Amino acid sequence: MLLVCRFEVPAAEATEFAATARHALELLTAQPGCRTGRLGRATDEADRWVLVVEFDSVVAYRRALSPFPVREVVVPLLSRALADEPAAFELAVSAADGVADEHVSLLADDAGTVRLGEAAGPAKPR
Repeated sequence: MLLVCRFEVPAAEATEFAATARHALELLTAQPGCRTGRLGRATDEADRWVLVVEFDSVVAYRRALSPFPVREVVVPLLSRALADEPAAFELAVSAADGVADEHVSLLADDAGTVRLGEAAGPAKPR
């Protein structure tokens, strides 16, 4: 699972934001199931930042956000993210060393239409 959050950070807050994001990445990547995390700054718009964190699964993502120190630092940081687009993505294709691997969706075909309590599990991935 990928967490992708974009931020708009005024120049006057950039140093503090980067330090907070670094601390958040240290906390998140110390959690079981968190593979890697990165913070990037746009090259063409200095006030735009992106945080990308990869987890083994949705469960690992949710568990990684559970410890109090993580909630204390990471949740306020994530609340600053731009809210005009989704932030959580399941992995579709990954590649390393020139080889690409497709990943089967863990969501059922009807994941967008089934209400809470109605689903038993993904009988057919989308």
